[in-house]
Amino acid sequence: MAFTLSKAAVIGSGVMGSGIAAHLANAGIPTLLLDVKREYAVSAVAKLPKTNPAPLFRSADAQLIVPGSIDDDLGKLAEVDWIIEVVTEKLDVKRRLLERIDAVRGPRTIVSTNTSGISVNAMSEGRSEGFRKHFLGTHFFNPPRYMKLLEIVPTPDTDPEVVAAMRAFCERRLGKGVVVAKDTPNFVANRIGTYGLLVTLREMEKGGYTVDEVDAITGPAMGRPKSATFRTLDLVGLDTFVHVAGNVHGGTSDPAERDVFDVPAPLRTLVERGWLGEKSGQGFYKKIKGADGKSVIQSLDLLTLEYGVGRKPAGAAIEAAKQAKGARGKIKALLGANDRYSQLAWNILAPVLLYAADKLGDIADTALDIDNAMKWGFNWDLGPFETWDAIGVRRSVERMRGEGRAIPAWVEAWLAAGNETFYASDAGKRFYASAGSYAEVEMPKEEISLRALKERPGSVVLSNPGASLVDIGDDIVCLEFHSPNNAIGGDILTMIERGVEEVRRNWRGLVVANEGRNFCVGANLMLLLMEAQDEEWDEVDRIIRMFQNAMMSLKALEKPVVAAPHRMTLGGGVEACMPADIVLFSSETYFGLVETGVGLIPAGGGCKEMALRISAEAASPEEDLQPAINAAFETIALAKTSTSGPNARDLGYMRASDRVVMNVDHRIYEAKRLALALDEAGYAPKPRQRIRVVGRDGAAVLKMGALQMRQGGYISDHDLLIAKKLAHVLAGGDVPAGALVAEQYLLDLEREAFLSLTGEPKTQARMQHILATGKPLRN
Repeated sequence: MAFTLSKAAVIGSGVMGSGIAAHLANAGIPTLLLDVKREYAVSAVAKLPKTNPAPLFRSADAQLIVPGSIDDDLGKLAEVDWIIEVVTEKLDVKRRLLERIDAVRGPRTIVSTNTSGISVNAMSEGRSEGFRKHFLGTHFFNPPRYMKLLEIVPTPDTDPEVVAAMRAFCERRLGKGVVVAKDTPNFVANRIGTYGLLVTLREMEKGGYTVDEVDAITGPAMGRPKSATFRTLDLVGLDTFVHVAGNVHGGTSDPAERDVFDVPAPLRTLVERGWLGEKSGQGFYKKIKGADGKSVIQSLDLLTLEYGVGRKPAGAAIEAAKQAKGARGKIKALLGANDRYSQLAWNILAPVLLYAADKLGDIADTALDIDNAMKWGFNWDLGPFETWDAIGVRRSVERMRGEGRAIPAWVEAWLAAGNETFYASDAGKRFYASAGSYAEVEMPKEEISLRALKERPGSVVLSNPGASLVDIGDDIVCLEFHSPNNAIGGDILTMIERGVEEVRRNWRGLVVANEGRNFCVGANLMLLLMEAQDEEWDEVDRIIRMFQNAMMSLKALEKPVVAAPHRMTLGGGVEACMPADIVLFSSETYFGLVETGVGLIPAGGGCKEMALRISAEAASPEEDLQPAINAAFETIALAKTSTSGPNARDLGYMRASDRVVMNVDHRIYEAKRLALALDEAGYAPKPRQRIRVVGRDGAAVLKMGALQMRQGGYISDHDLLIAKKLAHVLAGGDVPAGALVAEQYLLDLEREAFLSLTGEPKTQARMQHILATGKPLRN
């Protein structure tokens, strides 16, 4: 059976329900949002555009959400394809609502419950056969837009085709990472995550560690988020955590496990006092105003229950983890140091690894599912079994045995069979431990892994320290950046030029994408600053020309080019995408020409491309370009960055030909598919265009606006200088309004302005400041 999921309903307009409705709207799905009273749903929808972090890609997407009440609008549920119940976490409340839904749902409507741990099977008891076949759990993690994990929890009655349809829909349309979980208390991620947090609390109490010490160990040093243990608990809400822990405490038949999930007394005391974390203003941390008026973060002493400014922990283990590279290196370094902090790390980690192994088969079928759940749901860099591989399975198990810890029988058997790791790879294929032997990780066709491809002989066509050209199949190659932070320097520019020639001769098309944390944070600012401080102006000029020439070569390639940026795509990263025939934005792409923040203007073609697009998109040769140029000027001058992929359209960065892909893991496959489609359609490169500009009169309008901002105290004198140079470039220089100019002419204007600003002491101060602190300097 084929399922069409084109319209949805969410019942419950609280934080979670409205967040799920918002993400459905992000995916373009009209959604009915119901609550006990219509005004509750109306209020929830009204809050969405004002909520931070933003649950919507674009504020306008809220129009896809229609508020209503359960009593008045229940009959409308017959018109939707998917109903998601998101009411209070009480079994009896959910069952009563599901009974009403059963009476009105369509025969093929899928119904799911968003629960963090209540039995899905228990909810479906007494429902009709058709309901039970179409019912399952869909546990979204909060906030739904940003958290990748979605746990799908079928019951014994759920139709397997419904599970398959929901998995495919949620992965492709909602961009989720799906793990199919067993119907056990807290499912997968919360089961292991809650266990780990409770173990941490007990080890803290046993060893006399402070809140600050525990968070120093259980954050990035252990391959976990910066929020570590106690900032995470404050964000989640201590009352919510106690409730989730109670699911296992009341649902397990194992006395030892029940003891672990019995919430420690200090945590219960905080909940009784109403110190619930961020939502109540204090929890394990509290923010106060210091004597100087600045915010100060205080941490809680669990013995005295008093707050104070904590001390930054220091020790051999902490320092070793800081110096190590990558999550695997950091955790090995942390455990390898012989101090109280490495002991704390081990005492937290060892029980979690053993617990994950013990629950394999009970909460999820595979080690891969458990690892993915923890990476996607708790933002761990490594799942439990990947962590075990990193520290050495055999060596760590020997240490566990020596400490009297119980080792799961299947782990003992795995090692006895001569296996040393839970994962293995061979010729680009990856395998994981399963049922006593290795099973291949079956990558969906939509997921192309450059890392895996590069393990296959002959897949790397060209390479240098900054970038590679990788064969991704079907005569398409991918230009991958892999310099530090993917910053664009000479290596990448050289590879672009070489790659263009290679593609021209031997390939059907080119994809520009990578698997870095961010697509590209811009040009190599350190190199530019060093040359400027040494007053090597010819070298600065050469670097800019090299950048511009590489971008123009990419644009002139006789084969289709598709760029697929993701996450931070700034400055030169934007300019590396602009020459492409299609830019395939990941839904979470933060895209912006931000050079003014370091005292410069875009000079790799960014200004030229914005002017060109405005000229090309004019409805007629007589259309007034000034309003569009004003908007582009504001976007660049204020270094505006899109808050999502779709929001790039609102800032003028997205063309009609550009696209958005919801699942970041699908971007390379989709980019390749688009390149092939262009080739099959008989691709021909666009001819060089003349650009109609607003000229000196238009520049005067832009400069007047900037002057008014200066007079109003909104910008500094140096900001005004930058704005005037930007206005000169965007307007097309000292030519009459309506003049037609060449692309190279605007590139020359960019380069001249960039060079002159590079020589300004205040620009150099801005560059130095952002390199040192990561924050812009307003001078």
